[in-house]
Parts: sequence; structure tokens; C-alpha cells
Amino acid sequence: MSEAKILLADDDEELCQLLRDFLVRDGFAVDVSHDGDEALCRARDGSFDAVVLDVMLPQRSGLDLLRELRRDNALPVLMLTALGEDTDRILGLELGADDYVPKPCNPREIAARLRAILRRTRGDADATRLADVSVGPVSLRAASRSVTLRGEPVALTGTEFNVLAALLREAGRVVSKETLSQDVLGRPLGPFDRSIDVHISKLRRKLGDAADGESLIGTVHRGGYVFRIVDEG
Repeated sequence: MSEAKILLADDDEELCQLLRDFLVRDGFAVDVSHDGDEALCRARDGSFDAVVLDVMLPQRSGLDLLRELRRDNALPVLMLTALGEDTDRILGLELGADDYVPKPCNPREIAARLRAILRRTRGDADATRLADVSVGPVSLRAASRSVTLRGEPVALTGTEFNVLAALLREAGRVVSKETLSQDVLGRPLGPFDRSIDVHISKLRRKLGDAADGESLIGTVHRGGYVFRIVDEG
């Protein structure tokens, strides 16, 4: 993977310096922003590969920044949330964050999460194992990392694309949450981790229902998720 350019948005200057120094030593190029308005402008300028975004920022909160960014931009976002703030984590994922890390955070974990996100959003991990696939009304194109629903384009984040790809590859078969977490997020599923559930919920909203009125993505209790093979007639 070529050197990735990261925007680190956090108002804790000491933490920013610590994370920046570690990430630079680990092969990233890092710019820092300490307030939400500046960070939003810079995130939109097209020069970054990903953003590490703190929830608490002056001028514009991290969640407000993410909400605004996702209006027109799929730039990968790794959220930093306070330990125990499950509401912020879930809301961040709902707004389009690719993953999150709770504070206090280990710089090594930040680097690992960033690499996992970038591998998937750049398509590096898909090049040898992801082919074009169509199931029912949904078609996925690997090279362009695009999805259409009944011929119309569907806007997905990089993580949503990869969750859907994992389900389409196994259409009609149950894919466990643990497998999705490992394959898509690049980490084991934690005991109270709802990241995959939130990404599935967003996919369901974007894809809508099948012709039979049920969701295209089914839930198997204590099993996982399955992309249903439904005759659209």
C-alpha cells in the first residue's frame, strides 16, 4: 500500500502530536486540524485518503462534521469516541463513519484500523477475490466499486460496499457477524460491538425491500445475516 495521507481532526494538541508522530513513523503522511470548520473544509479538498475524527471538536462537532461531509463525500472516516459513549459510536456509524476507536486509544490500534479501512476502500483486498456479481435486483461491479439497484446507482460508503460484497458472495447462505467483522472491519467482533448491525441497518434502508415486501437482507437469530435470493418476477 502506497503512503496514505491522513487528516487528524482533534482539539487535544498533545494527543494529536502523539498520534501524528506514531503514524508518521508507521508510514503515513499526517496533517492536523484542531477545529471542526477547518477540518470539514480540508476533508473536502480531495487531498486526503482518510480522516481520523474526534467526536468533540470546537466550532463544529465531529458528528456534525461527518453529517455534512456525507452529503457529498465518501472519504473514509475513523471516529474517536469517549470510552463508554455507545450513543456516539452508534450515531457516528449511522452518519457514515467506517469504524471507531474509543479513547483513550492506542496509536498502534489507530494505525491498524486505518490500514484495514484503506485496504478495503481502495479495493486492494478485493482485487484477487471479488468479481462482479448480480443477485436479484442488486448488481455489484468490482472494478468501479459501484452498486446498482434495479439499474439505478446506489451511493454506499466503502464499508457498506464491502459488507454488501461479502453478503452477495454468499447469497442464500448465512454469514456470521464474526466473519463480517473479520473480513470487512479487519478485527474480531467485540462482545458489545454493534458496528456490523449498524452497517446492515443502513444497507437495508438504501436497498429497500424485495418484491415480496421483505428486506433483501435477512437476519438469522444467533447466526448472522443472509442476502436473500428472491424472484423479482
